Amino acid sequence: MADDHETIYQDFAEVVNMAPAELERFLDTDDSKRVGWKGEDGQGSGESVGHKSGKRIVTIKRTKKADLTDDDYAHMKKVVAYVRRHLAQGGPARDKAHSDWRYSLMNWGHDPEK
Repeated sequence: MADDHETIYQDFAEVVNMAPAELERFLDTDDSKRVGWKGEDGQGSGESVGHKSGKRIVTIKRTKKADLTDDDYAHMKKVVAYVRRHLAQGGPARDKAHSDWRYSLMNWGHDPEK
């Protein structure tokens, strides 16, 4: 993946298949808040990295393309890498629809059931 903004923008639009309102609704669920890595403290407390990312994705999706910053593009690139990496894993053999794998991807703006 090239580092130019247009390529990142297109890749982000391709992997983030949830609308901002849809993602916000999911981020409010217990499943969204339960899954994901919550930091190095080993306590599993606080907000997960994916949940924070989801909130940032909502903001990015609601920002005009011309107003996106280099930091936004860096996050968009991170989202693309995360989603592609986890999709390559294929998810669980059973009940993907109700799996932590799916919920984690949804925190990053991608619903594999779509």
